[in-house]
Amino acid sequence: MATLGDVVGALDRRYDPAWAQEWDSVGLVCGDPAASVTRVHVAIDPVAVVVEEAIVAGAGLLVTHHPLFLGGTESVAATTAKGRVVHRLLAAGCGLYVAHTNADVAPDGVNDALAAALELTEIGPLSPGERGLGRVGALPEPMSLREFVDRSARCLPPTAWGVRGAGDPDRPIRRVAVCGGSGGDLAEVARAAGADVLLTSDLKHHRALEALDDTGIALVDAAHWATEQPWVGLAAEILGADLAAAGTTVEVTASTTCTDPWTVHAQSRK
Repeated sequence: MATLGDVVGALDRRYDPAWAQEWDSVGLVCGDPAASVTRVHVAIDPVAVVVEEAIVAGAGLLVTHHPLFLGGTESVAATTAKGRVVHRLLAAGCGLYVAHTNADVAPDGVNDALAAALELTEIGPLSPGERGLGRVGALPEPMSLREFVDRSARCLPPTAWGVRGAGDPDRPIRRVAVCGGSGGDLAEVARAAGADVLLTSDLKHHRALEALDDTGIALVDAAHWATEQPWVGLAAEILGADLAAAGTTVEVTASTTCTDPWTVHAQSRK
């Protein structure tokens, strides 16, 4: 039987905490390393609905991509949503582990999963020779920006936000750069890597205009959750295989709950 410490060790080897950005908060948030674990649940957001999902599934550890306390905290009182999450986890005997920017840059991490979801080929790092954010790859066949936006909407998990593109709709797209989560600052790097388009999320109005004018690259803006959710299933599969190879028996499940905060969308009409 595995302990929570065994699982944390496997996660640390796969998503080395040293790879995380200095501002990030990763690793074990709560839980007893000596506790036995028979099931682990993987998700994007450590929010109440996901915590309940993990507890109902009998998980002894919840692994999320997004941190619970990114900016630090002085209290975990159950007077806030995050405080209630901590209390619920502890009461149920379920730990919480975070793999954030270290999972973004890891092999078979968030960005490799996103590139695979879009069925890109010849996938490589956005900056050759570096362990950094983003990946770049080729489409199976060239298509217009309009067609690529439609393809992205079909390939990524559905959200009310959907997928939108910036640039000439008829522009030919061959090479694609991707960055799960907020990657708008990578437009120049993506163009230098030969990408015709950068797919990411959380793009801002002024920054998008600057990127279009300064780099000439097209942009595709998808929901933040949707660009990272493909990692959840891959992470669950890899963690299960790593633990099995170590001789431990742990069931690893993947959340399918959409935690994108946007729930309603209306197309603009003239």
